Amino acid sequence: MPGALKRFTIEELAKFDGRDSRPCYVAVEGKVYDLTGSTLWQDGQHSTCESMAICGKDLTDVVKNEAPESHKEGHYRDFPQVGNLI
Repeated sequence: MPGALKRFTIEELAKFDGRDSRPCYVAVEGKVYDLTGSTLWQDGQHSTCESMAICGKDLTDVVKNEAPESHKEGHYRDFPQVGNLI
């Protein structure tokens, strides 16, 4: 089915950890986003965060509990959605 979004398990998502030239994917509220092109996401993590925002992870709780207000409003939605977390 053309244009269908990929369905990711948490194990599959972990493969997109942004390291060694792999793409950086994160999940938020069941949607998987490709953050690879962002200059704020390098070497597998968000450059302005301590250690919670890591590529290849479900960041729903991080966004809800730790992220600045701009992220809670859906800043990550500016990036392409590549799939859904199952």
